[in-house]
Amino acid sequence: MLKKKIFISNVQSEFKTQRLALYEYILSDPLLRKYFEPFLFELMPATDRKPNDVYLKEVERSDIYLGLLGREYGGVKKGLSPTEIEYNCASKHFKTRLLFLTNHKDEEREAKERRFITKVQKEVIRRRFSSIDELKIAIYAALVKYMETMEFLRALPFDADFCQNASWKDIDRKKVDTFINLARSKRGLPLTLSDSLNKIFTHLHLIDGKKRIVNAALLLFGKDPQKFFITSEIRCVHFYGSRVEKPISSYKVLKGSVFELIDQSVEFILQKLDYSIGTRTEHISIPGRYEIPKEIVTEAVVNAVAHRDYTSNASIQIMLFSDRLEIWNPGSLPIGWSVENLKQVHPSIPANPLLAEPMYLAGYIERIGTGTSDMEKWSKENGLPAPIFKQEDDFRVVLYKMPNSQGNELDSQGNELDSQGNERKNIFLQMFGFDKVPQRANASQIKKWILAICNSDYVTLKELSLILERNQVFLQQNYISPMLNEGLLKLKYPGSKNSPKQAYIKAG
Repeated sequence: MLKKKIFISNVQSEFKTQRLALYEYILSDPLLRKYFEPFLFELMPATDRKPNDVYLKEVERSDIYLGLLGREYGGVKKGLSPTEIEYNCASKHFKTRLLFLTNHKDEEREAKERRFITKVQKEVIRRRFSSIDELKIAIYAALVKYMETMEFLRALPFDADFCQNASWKDIDRKKVDTFINLARSKRGLPLTLSDSLNKIFTHLHLIDGKKRIVNAALLLFGKDPQKFFITSEIRCVHFYGSRVEKPISSYKVLKGSVFELIDQSVEFILQKLDYSIGTRTEHISIPGRYEIPKEIVTEAVVNAVAHRDYTSNASIQIMLFSDRLEIWNPGSLPIGWSVENLKQVHPSIPANPLLAEPMYLAGYIERIGTGTSDMEKWSKENGLPAPIFKQEDDFRVVLYKMPNSQGNELDSQGNELDSQGNERKNIFLQMFGFDKVPQRANASQIKKWILAICNSDYVTLKELSLILERNQVFLQQNYISPMLNEGLLKLKYPGSKNSPKQAYIKAG
């Protein structure tokens, strides 16, 4: 089948950046580039023909005319702007016309532009937009509808296809209202709680031309999304060690809407991570942080939910080990991309655009292609190794914990524990009947362990960290300092609290 040619209109400078972005977006999207061929006048090779003749001929050769209307009317030739001349040509030759209008107020537009818009709105439906990302979403929805109407696309993208067995009864109005409140506060969504579901879903492109509910609507606001999409659940596993092996510390299967899945997943992970409490030396409130900062965890989970392949029989898997967090996502990078693209400035190309739009409006994503680079930046700021991105049969993100949090820190000689340290660790394990150090324990248990290790000899903080497989900062701030204040421990060098040779012994 021949590709449908899209003539991207408006040669004036007002939309120069947006037009080029749309051209690149259509060519980069796996679905759109398969069925459409965009045309930009300025990218044509040099010719000796008059510009007016060239672009009007291209309008005639095109299947779709895509026009952008803003504040400026543009230069005038024979009383009309090039945009209006193109539009008239498209109308004369019965081309499909898609018009997109900026959200400016009428008084902000030039008088001739207001007249042109009045003329257009009597002849064709036009959509409004306030940013390039909103424009992409609107164009994506319009072109999907075009493919459905022309009946040359039998299988729609998953998020845009309608769900045959779903009805309005399957939509949870409370979830919709929660989203409306959030989107109004986060992004200024021009919808209210009094608006009907039909109006809300029409605005979000969550119903098709026959008013049928699309898959994205059920994933976002369904009472029971897994009733329709079993594998949209998320499987979370917490292992004691650094390998996939039994016994398993914790296993949970999460269900719900995409917003609920994200919130539950982040909560599951944070509950399993150590959290260190700081002091008030620089802040009135007491600072604290997780082994992997919350913003990095959240970004990784959100990316997995937003970009996964929902047609896959696999589910997202979250696996937390003693030294790292891995998130496996049944999805893939855009065609032609490698993981190196993620580490550079790159366009935002969501795998599920109709799903991504409400996630953006609710403040879960930013839609500017900075998520992966932000994760790298935050990791560096917190002294963590850079995240690892892998594209195999699925897409994986590996996030490492804070340094010193596990028993893998080496001393100056490259050894983990000397013979005395290993002996102390073995005694500790035997005393409490452990095969390995548990990664989950409450404060009283950890205190008991520290007192047992420091019972008969001085032990350094580094040695305690390696024996207990906990972060040094975490142990110092949450246990050693409080236990010194409580009189449970004594310092080896009380006159020099910050001595690099400082060690601790049980008091009494």
